[in-house]
Amino acid sequence: MSTFGRKTHSATRGGQTVLKALTWAIPLLFLVIFFYQPMAAIIRLVFAEQFSGGWQLINAGDILRPLEFTFSQAALSTLLTLLLGIPAAYLFSHYKFAGKNLLNLVSTLPFILPTVVVAAGFNALLGPRGLLNLGLMGLFELNEAPIRFVNSIGAILVVHVFYNITIVIRIVSNAMASLDQRLAQAAKTLGATPMKVLTEITLPLLTPAVLSATLLVFLFDFTSFGVILLMGGPGMNTIEVAIYKQVFFNLNLPLAGLLSIVQLVITFGVTILYNRVTHRNPAGRLQHIEPITPVAPKTRGAKAAIFVLVVLLLLFIVSPMAALVGRSFSQLEPARGEGGDFRAGISLAYYRELFSNRQDSLFYVPPLLAIKNSLVYALATIGITLPLGFLLAYALNQKGRWGNWVEPVIMLPLGASAVTLGLGLLVVFYTQNSLFQTLPLLVPIAHSLIALPFVVRILMPALGKIPGSLRDAARSLGASPRQVIREIDMPLLFRSAVASAIFAFTISVGEFGASSFIASPTNPTIPVAIYRYISQPGGLNYGQALAMSSILLVTCLLGVMLIEKTRIPGEEVF
Repeated sequence: MSTFGRKTHSATRGGQTVLKALTWAIPLLFLVIFFYQPMAAIIRLVFAEQFSGGWQLINAGDILRPLEFTFSQAALSTLLTLLLGIPAAYLFSHYKFAGKNLLNLVSTLPFILPTVVVAAGFNALLGPRGLLNLGLMGLFELNEAPIRFVNSIGAILVVHVFYNITIVIRIVSNAMASLDQRLAQAAKTLGATPMKVLTEITLPLLTPAVLSATLLVFLFDFTSFGVILLMGGPGMNTIEVAIYKQVFFNLNLPLAGLLSIVQLVITFGVTILYNRVTHRNPAGRLQHIEPITPVAPKTRGAKAAIFVLVVLLLLFIVSPMAALVGRSFSQLEPARGEGGDFRAGISLAYYRELFSNRQDSLFYVPPLLAIKNSLVYALATIGITLPLGFLLAYALNQKGRWGNWVEPVIMLPLGASAVTLGLGLLVVFYTQNSLFQTLPLLVPIAHSLIALPFVVRILMPALGKIPGSLRDAARSLGASPRQVIREIDMPLLFRSAVASAIFAFTISVGEFGASSFIASPTNPTIPVAIYRYISQPGGLNYGQALAMSSILLVTCLLGVMLIEKTRIPGEEVF
């Protein structure tokens, strides 16, 4: 090779080395500043010198009681989610039936919905002023609501199952669909009974997927905040809710920090275990010669099971959302101070009241301002998350020997609670001279940290499917690394990029936990504004919460539909 050729080759390799270093360095710097620094600040807060004399003021029960309740409700919620989700996953993977695409879309909706919208939906259906209770009270002339759903452990469990059933259906159904039928057929020809095939072949192959779904559902239930705050009773405090109350009601930051440390240790452990399990799960990554092909049900038992499960899923998922929208247009009770000439019926009153401040409240925020704030924050979240997601996807697809160590560091924000994240950002950046105190930058940054792991999980498989021969051919024709990315990768990744952007947008619009800490009182997001309405007494405030929740529901529904249209088949975020 000539001297010129060696120099050119060396320069090319040097450019590629610099590019690889940047793909790791930029996202890691972002995570260090805005994730790991706040987590370290919480630890410093707990062990600060000014607090060293206050340890005796902390009662062990202040930590053990919320920890015990957090574990118990998360374990029960996970078990119930598996009991409903695994049969539904079998339904999706083994059978084809009328309305399957619609059911697939409907089953995706819960995971993307904001907590306040789900809480408002179940309130509209089963709450004290919900459709069922008002109907029963009118039918039987009762003075009190006969169904006591809100402020109960049952409400927490039901809403958690509603939220996380999508995870089990997607992960387990993908694993079931990718099983090689030849293995079971070979076992049957050797004399294995159906039970033997199930226990010796099918279940071992499905165990990584089921375990992966179990860990992820448990993680989300363990870090649940809005569901407990809005649907649980006053004495039902998880670690998340306890942190929130210690900060905003008791002004006890050290105890809140100590609770956050306990939670971080547990959630980080579960996250690392989840990452290891997902790497062992072959679903969606192996090419099988003879995967399971969905067929139309033939026996009466199969048809009956499909009918029951479809009706159950539709009622479970659709009825709260339908009640929410229907209740937002139905004025069934007078507002405080309204005269005796009130007539119940269909009305736009709650939507009109969103734009008036009848009680001259100092904390009134026009809904258009909350909507504008949420849209601006969501667009900023896309602008932050998408470039970082591309860099991380490239880095993880070419990770080399250090990638196995760095990948858990990058994916750990998946296991951090939004409340703990909000507390850490509050402690670090809301100082007297901080730029972030005057500029609303922290909200989209917090939303980006929450959305980033999901965006990476969308982009990574799509990037891994690009044939290496295309890049090699481009390089052999003299294309630079940037030209290869621009001319080959970007066109092929367009659909995944759109799906990632929509996913980040919907997460940002509906995020509540971190926003409740760091959003300005005069510039709230839509979920924070909805929580304000829900937390105030009176039928009018309740109706306004329903109206704004319905607007947010329609926004998220459109987002889910766009994600499903742009998502490449087999591409998942879990």
